[in-house]
Amino acid sequence: MGVEQLTLGVEAPRSVISAERISVPLSALVVDPAIYPREEVDHKRIERYAAVMRDGVAFPLMHIQIDPTDAARYRVLDGAHRLGAYRATGREAVEALLVDLNGLDPLLYAASCQTGPKELREVECRDVARRAYTANPDLTSAEIAVAVGRSRDSVDDYIRDLRAAGELATDLLILRMIRLGIPQERIAARLDWPQQTVAQHLPEMGALPFPVNADLERGFPAAQVAEKYGWPEPLVWALGLDSKTDAERFDLLRWGLRTWDTWGWADVDARFGDEWPGRIPAQLVGHALYYFTRPGDLVFDPMAGGGVVPDVCLALGRRCWAFDLDDRPETRPEIEPHVWESGNLIWPVNGKAKPDLIFFDPPYFDKKDAEYADGSISRLSRADYLQFFADFCALAREHTKPSTRLAFLNADWRDFQGTAALDEKPQQNIDVVHYAAILEAAGWERTHIIDAPLSSERFSAGVVKQMQGSRILGVVRRTLIVARRRA
Repeated sequence: MGVEQLTLGVEAPRSVISAERISVPLSALVVDPAIYPREEVDHKRIERYAAVMRDGVAFPLMHIQIDPTDAARYRVLDGAHRLGAYRATGREAVEALLVDLNGLDPLLYAASCQTGPKELREVECRDVARRAYTANPDLTSAEIAVAVGRSRDSVDDYIRDLRAAGELATDLLILRMIRLGIPQERIAARLDWPQQTVAQHLPEMGALPFPVNADLERGFPAAQVAEKYGWPEPLVWALGLDSKTDAERFDLLRWGLRTWDTWGWADVDARFGDEWPGRIPAQLVGHALYYFTRPGDLVFDPMAGGGVVPDVCLALGRRCWAFDLDDRPETRPEIEPHVWESGNLIWPVNGKAKPDLIFFDPPYFDKKDAEYADGSISRLSRADYLQFFADFCALAREHTKPSTRLAFLNADWRDFQGTAALDEKPQQNIDVVHYAAILEAAGWERTHIIDAPLSSERFSAGVVKQMQGSRILGVVRRTLIVARRRA
C-alpha cells in the first residue's frame, strides 16, 4: 500500500503530512483525551453511525498515528465516533490512514479534521487553542487559527492571558539573570535568543517590579507576594531587601547571625534552592556572604546543584555566576552548563571579571553518588577525587585576583558504615587535613576553619542504637575552609 500526501485543511509550513493505508485491529485503537478536540464523545451520534453502518453505508477512513507512549497502540486523530460505531457493530478490524505528522501538533491536526455541520463549537475552539499553545508557546496565532477554523483575532483573544504569562515568565528569567550580573551575551545564549532581542526586553525590567514592590511596601509577606504574582520567592526577597543593610537582611530573613565559628541549623531553608542531593542550608551560604563578601561582589559557584548559592546571592544583593553539570535552561537558566572533566579542567568564562568569592560545595566522596548525574566527581577513586581538587584549586588561583576568597565546604570521609571505630583503616580516610594541604599546595592561604554540623540530617532511633551497640562513630560535621590567594 502506497504512501499518499494529505491536504486536509490544515496548513503546516513546518511539516509535510503523509499517510499510509493499513489494516488495524480495533483493540489497538485508543481515543487519547490529550489530543481529542471535543469536550466529550456524542453517544447518540455513535448510535446513528452504527445504524447506517449496518445498512452497508461506507464511511471515510479514520486517521490514526502511532501512540508515542506505546508503539503497539494507535491513537485516533480523526474518527472517534466512527471507532465507537465500529465497535458497536462488532467489527474486529478496519482500514485506516496511518498519518505521519512530521512534527505538526496532533491536537491541531485533529481539530482541523472537525469540519462540516459538526465543526467545533466556540468553547471547544478556545480549549484547543489554549491547550495547543500551552504545550508549544512557539505556535503562532495563524497556525492555531487555521486548525480551529477561527480568525487570528479570535485566537489572540483565546490565548492572550497565556501569552502574557509566558512573556512574564521569560521577563522574570531575564530579571533574575540581570540582577545576578550575568552579561547580556550569556543571557541570550541561555534563552537561545539573539542578543538584540534580550536588549529589547531590558527597558521592561524597570517597570516589572512595580506591583510586587507595592505589595511589599504594604507589608505583605514575601511568600504571599511570590504566590500572588507567580514570582520565584528569592527574587521577591531580593526586591524587598534591596535597600537594607546585611544585618537588616539577616533579621528580616530570620537567620540568627552567628558570631562564632560553629554554624549549625535545625534544617535547610526551603525558600532557597531546589530539592537536591546534599542540599545545603541557605543560612550557611548567607553567613559566608556576610563575612567574606560585600554587597555587589561577584560570587562564583562552580557546582551549583539545586541553586542555593545563586538564590541567596539574589536575596543578599550579590552577583553570582553559577555552573553545573546538570543543564536546566527552562527552570534554572542562571546556572549555566559546564562539565569539570577530571584531568582536563577548563575555566567556564573568559574576560576580565574576577570573582570576589568562590563558594565551592562539591559532591562528597562516595556519598549519595547514585543520586548524582553521570560524570559526578563523587564516583571517582579516592586518588582521582583528591587530584581533582588539586587541579581545581590551582586553576581557580589562575583566574582570581589577590583579594579573592575561596570558601570550600566538605566533610570528613571515613568508611564507618558497619565498622567499629577501633577497626577503621585511617589510610582510606579523606579528612579536612587533606583538603587543607591541597589548598596550601595550590597557592591558597587558609584564613578560617568553620564547623558546620550536618544538623539537617535525620537518623532513626534504630540506626543510632545499632551504631552505639557496634561502637560505630559516624560523621555529622561539615567543615567550611576559607582561604585567600597567597601572595
